[in-house]
Amino acid sequence: MDEEDLTRLLDKLDLRQKVRLLTGATTWRTAAEPAVALGAMTMSDGPAGVRGEAWDERETSALLPSATGLCAMWDEDLVERLGQLLAAEARCKSVHVVLAPTLNIHRSPLAGRHFECFSEDPVLVGRTGAALIRGIQSAGVAATAKHYVANDSETERLTVDVRVEERVLRELFLAPFEYAVEAGVHVVMSGYNGVNGDTMTENALLAEPLKREWGFDGPVVSDWGAVRSTVASALAGQDLAMPGPHSPWGDALLDAVTGGTVAEEVVDDKVRRLLRLAGRVGALGPAESSSSRSPASPASAAPSCSPGAAPSPMSPAPRDPLPEDDRRRLLRRAVVAGSVLLENRGVLPLATDALTTVALIGDHAATPRCQGGGSAGVFPQSVTGPLDGIRDALGDAVGVVHVPGPAVFAPPPLDPADCSDPRTGSPGVLLRVLDKEGRELCAERRMSGRQLEPPQPPGAHTVEISARLLPGTGGEWTLGVGGFGRMSLTVDGALLLDGEFPRETDDPAVVHVNPPCHYGRVSLAAGTPVHVVARRELAPDTGRAVLVSAAPPRPEPAQAVADAVRAARDADVAVVCVGTTEDSESEGRDREDLALPGGQNALVRAVAAANPRTVVVVNAGSPVEMPWRKEVGAVLLSWFPGQEGGAGLADMLFGAAEPRGRLPTTWGARLADVPVTATTPDGGVLHYAEGLHIGHRAWLREGREPAYWFGHGLGYTTWDYRDMTVDPTDPTDPVEPAGPGGADGLTVRVRLRNTGGRGGREVVQVYLSKPDSVVERPARWFAGYAAVEAAPSENVTAVVHVPGRALRHWCVRERAWRLEPGVFQVLVGPSAGRIALSGVVAAGDRGSG
Repeated sequence: MDEEDLTRLLDKLDLRQKVRLLTGATTWRTAAEPAVALGAMTMSDGPAGVRGEAWDERETSALLPSATGLCAMWDEDLVERLGQLLAAEARCKSVHVVLAPTLNIHRSPLAGRHFECFSEDPVLVGRTGAALIRGIQSAGVAATAKHYVANDSETERLTVDVRVEERVLRELFLAPFEYAVEAGVHVVMSGYNGVNGDTMTENALLAEPLKREWGFDGPVVSDWGAVRSTVASALAGQDLAMPGPHSPWGDALLDAVTGGTVAEEVVDDKVRRLLRLAGRVGALGPAESSSSRSPASPASAAPSCSPGAAPSPMSPAPRDPLPEDDRRRLLRRAVVAGSVLLENRGVLPLATDALTTVALIGDHAATPRCQGGGSAGVFPQSVTGPLDGIRDALGDAVGVVHVPGPAVFAPPPLDPADCSDPRTGSPGVLLRVLDKEGRELCAERRMSGRQLEPPQPPGAHTVEISARLLPGTGGEWTLGVGGFGRMSLTVDGALLLDGEFPRETDDPAVVHVNPPCHYGRVSLAAGTPVHVVARRELAPDTGRAVLVSAAPPRPEPAQAVADAVRAARDADVAVVCVGTTEDSESEGRDREDLALPGGQNALVRAVAAANPRTVVVVNAGSPVEMPWRKEVGAVLLSWFPGQEGGAGLADMLFGAAEPRGRLPTTWGARLADVPVTATTPDGGVLHYAEGLHIGHRAWLREGREPAYWFGHGLGYTTWDYRDMTVDPTDPTDPVEPAGPGGADGLTVRVRLRNTGGRGGREVVQVYLSKPDSVVERPARWFAGYAAVEAAPSENVTAVVHVPGRALRHWCVRERAWRLEPGVFQVLVGPSAGRIALSGVVAAGDRGSG
């Protein structure tokens, strides 16, 4: 859509119509406007999957690895391919805008949303995010770069004011968003937080550098509920207030324009950006203009998701997703690509012909965390966990014994495997909505005790979830109900819980997604069904979410460890699956420590003492302490691996594939060693006092040794770095997407040899240093990478393109990028802490980038 088309459409709208478009029509949709054939645009959370408008277990989604797992791939082609999978899912759900990727930085390992962000390094964040954006937007769906900017922790996230110096902001926290704009991202989301005194929906950073310097031409959408003013946010560059239909804009903005406080040209610019987005995602009717649909949008030719379904001109035309087998293969490949082999003492890969028994130990083995907690959660189409994946890989030839060990997880939501609808007897639960007098307004069978958006017909007063629970084991069961307001829980008519549970937070991730649960215990007999009924009143400002959970009795911790030790001692190999829980790692709150919850450390140590061939699989989206890491045979980090985690794990354990991932973030051995941890504001202010020195930069500055450096990752072979050359980049050579300032950088060629007995993949990393700099700099900083593959004894050359921006610094005085003349060191190796080769390059002042 060209600018003349946009102007013509704007001229058809009066002021009231324009202002109405700037607030969402619903929670997930923008407003439609028939006068210009503009359809509503639907948004959906990402980045691990596309949920769509409904948070309903019957509406499933393909589930990708967590963002940390995507970034650990160091493979932009694969990330782009996964972005295309998200796009196909979006189009089949009539979603125009995917609210991903998250481009905030791993500043502190305590950050609760760490798993949803990519890396500690702005270059790696930027390159990975740009790849995902290209994939999502390849099919006429918009990606969203979020949360602009410095929204890097959860404590007081709705109100915190981040204080950060201009140079630090430019070089670290704004940089990934610049990559996104260069990649053509269609939408940017402003965060809840403030930066240097102004909340982001009212912050001058929306105009400069985002819109003016970088030329971002799409709309800035608010995080949900982040617009809190009328005039200040309108003048700052905020374009769309979500959710709707109510916001601080509406009639108040209309009055501000008619009263002269806000110029109508400001509103016009916002509407123009929304119309531009609509043209790009196929939400403008074809009657308006032959150019009103982006040439890149294949909407009119795309096949429908269901036979006979005609695509609406007001929505993205659905596309057939990948066939199920192809989708599962891609997601299985993604697990292998992002998993990081941290330690290996000759144990992996396991030779299946030498195995008779495998002991699989830990709660996470049977019920893994396939995704992080919070607003990005989806209901996966299916989940293959470690127990299923390993049993499928080994078949009947090898015995697999599962011992859960000490309990780690809170009681899970009621599951159709254990309960049935008390009316029909079908697997699942009965959900009823009642009026104030207790009369039934609606009822339906659902498949989970976790209902985040139950129906709310007129007159709705109470949500009731009931089930016939069939205990598989006898003893003292734990049952719970979660939410806010007045709640009760009965078992066979006996009251187990009853009370008023006040809401103590405004955080939407807690109120609407993960409200606290309250528990009681009751003795149940094996095989004797009981009728469980939970009720929750829908009082104002308490949200709608309700959870009903149940857990059978478990052995005491000492007995559970003893059972695990016995199984490990009798097996050829022990695989211990450990990890975090939704209570220890989730959106809405930061972590208090890096310890694995429950008795997992004691479990690992006891099993390793019983069997030296112990492999530990770490199922976490963020760094955790592993005090036993040198006591076990191997440590494999799977992150939150998505729906095919168990299948990919089996591929790696038994040698069908090599773990290909590398750490996107430095992992400390202990929280006390980590140089930057602060997430708690002081008087509402969070100072980024560390400046440029976060991640590996901070570890190098402090002279400390982490457990594992940024970039670390082992494979099933070994590599010898032979030699390197450094040359200015030839502008006539094709250069991989390297980010801003890539035209006049360096080309580093590294020759290396596979010295092991298997083919493998190596990620060659380039760092820069300038020891004699008169400008404050990190000891060294990441500049680029390239991955190579080689057969045994094969030589291969990695070609790494270093963008010109990597040599420059932001000059606050001149407000421009500047290159300090002199000699830069070029350092090459497999991680930030392991440099294999070095060279130098002389640089002169080439002006601004």
